[in-house]
Amino acid sequence: MSTWKPLVIGDLTAPKPVIQGGMGVGISLSSLAGAVAAEGGVGIISTAQIGFREPDFKKNPLEANLRAIGKEFQKAREIAPKGIIGFNIMVATKGYALYVKEAVKAGADIIISGAGLPITLPELVQGAKTKIAPIVSSAKSAMVILKMWDRKYQVVPDLVVIEGPLAGGHLGFSVEQLEEIGASSENREETYRQADYDEEVRSILKIVKEYAEKYGKKIPVVTAGGIYNHEDVLHQMELGVDGVQVATRFVTTEECDAPEAYKQAYIHARQEDIVITKSPVGMPGRAIKNPFLNLVSKEKQPIEHCYQCLEKCDHKTIPYCITRALVNAAEGDTDRALVFCGSNAYRAEKIETVADVLNDLLGDAH
Repeated sequence: MSTWKPLVIGDLTAPKPVIQGGMGVGISLSSLAGAVAAEGGVGIISTAQIGFREPDFKKNPLEANLRAIGKEFQKAREIAPKGIIGFNIMVATKGYALYVKEAVKAGADIIISGAGLPITLPELVQGAKTKIAPIVSSAKSAMVILKMWDRKYQVVPDLVVIEGPLAGGHLGFSVEQLEEIGASSENREETYRQADYDEEVRSILKIVKEYAEKYGKKIPVVTAGGIYNHEDVLHQMELGVDGVQVATRFVTTEECDAPEAYKQAYIHARQEDIVITKSPVGMPGRAIKNPFLNLVSKEKQPIEHCYQCLEKCDHKTIPYCITRALVNAAEGDTDRALVFCGSNAYRAEKIETVADVLNDLLGDAH
């Protein structure tokens, strides 16, 4: 049995140094986040169109989403009364500040924020106990955020998440960079230069350490993207990080909020089915090839309704509505959906429990 140092984020301690990554729409809600937190990890609820099940979602998406933030947090807290539960809030979200404030009001232990630079995050949580963690993909983005938070707010992050190019969903890399990695090719291991990205991680660790020393505090760093088993976790820990963030591996758990059809899409996927696609908002993303992706690559889909989801979205020019595509996925209509995934989704073979996954990741399987 392996022994791990707990993940300490200020006055919060997770016995297991694993953060479950936020997955929207409707994939990581209260059930998954609560289960991970109850097992000693950090459970993260995604706020991306979190209110899609609310009766007034179509009419009042913002109000429905803000209402659902409190509801989902409460349900997760009932599952894990003493666990660490937080939210993943994308900077690209329309009304970003309102989501952050609502998460703080709900009692979030931590807010993890990416899909853009969370420049204003410190002022939005001022006076609250909620910890804040930016997601960075490069030393450059880490430097920009740390420098700006230091200069403007005289604060540093409570945690930094480094998300690599093998992650799922929207990614902080160009399409060219991701294609270079060979996301859908069989020789992915040859084309993805792990050693190069490890260097980037070390550079980010160095920058974080400088700011940690300046403020006389420890800033834990976790890595994310392509972490699937114990060997992957060991590799990351050897780089000097304090923990890992894992998302894809938790999709095929009993406790995951995703519908059965979504989980089965992962189980049935082959390596060549995992592709890089350009999302309507211009960001590249990683998803499972299906009839929907084939259709949108050929023709523009009519936009029947705008769900006010992302700041930089022009419904007159986009090829399809991303909210509709992701809600279809969350409702199990996977042939008419965008099924986001990480690079290792094809490795899923069965439905497990959250406890099984954590044990496997940390080498505690009996």
